[in-house]
Amino acid sequence: MAREDFNDLLWFLAVAEERSFTKAAAKLGVTQSTLSHTIKRVETRMGLRLLTRTTRSVALTEAGERLFHSLAPRVSAIRDDLAALMALRDKPSGTIRITLSDHALESIVWPRLQPILSQYPDIKLELSRDNGLRNIVEDGFDAGVRLGESIEKDMIAIRIGPDWRLLAVASPEYLANYPAPRHPQELVQHNCINMRQATGGGLYVWEFEKDGQELRVRVDGQLTFNSSYPMIDAAVKSCGIAFLPEDLVIDHIAAGHLVPMLEDWSPPFSGYFIYYPTRHQNSPAFKVVVDALKYNGR
Repeated sequence: MAREDFNDLLWFLAVAEERSFTKAAAKLGVTQSTLSHTIKRVETRMGLRLLTRTTRSVALTEAGERLFHSLAPRVSAIRDDLAALMALRDKPSGTIRITLSDHALESIVWPRLQPILSQYPDIKLELSRDNGLRNIVEDGFDAGVRLGESIEKDMIAIRIGPDWRLLAVASPEYLANYPAPRHPQELVQHNCINMRQATGGGLYVWEFEKDGQELRVRVDGQLTFNSSYPMIDAAVKSCGIAFLPEDLVIDHIAAGHLVPMLEDWSPPFSGYFIYYPTRHQNSPAFKVVVDALKYNGR
């Protein structure tokens, strides 16, 4: 059957449902003569009389009744399926994959995204903890979370957290045996707790700045981790000096478990941003995630 025949059959259904050429034509937005001509064309093509016309009413013939009862439920089902598909267009659903560091995950992303799970049960989250710099396009992620200074220029970036800084910290017991460094270069004389970066597998080089002077120090020590959290425990247990986000150690500092050092060499820097390719992301689910993560200045 030719494609245009389906349109003709839909017009037949309209007449059969309304039992009136006048009402069906108004419903379809066509003239009554055009509709009448189309129905005649269907009857001629099929070689069957489908409608009985009088001056006041339209009735279905036996063939017309059979065609109507065959078509009506199928067309209704198609319309319902299309309506369901259209609802999906505006309904937040689907899987959102994000790569991020353990610090970003624990301090910002998970606390803000956890509440949306019950509100949007059709959204699925895959949060891949990785302290390296991943290529989100090549690795199939929808977005990444990274410090603002390290985001590629061709990405859309939206701030999700405040500026923060790293602090060198050690326990009072450690510092009783090894005097605190007064300059970042003196760290090379200490037992430092290193961070292994996932991308490339190298060790993180500790970065400092003071009065416009930037300084990078390659430290050494007995311990290396690929996550910030065990570094805190190691520092508290006097295993060496760790270089950690201030918000992770502030309570330990207040409790006297850790002592900050080289604070004048540790200015704040640009905080976390969620970033994604310029051609992404238009799905309702992705918008829900970004809106939940946006930084409001508090």
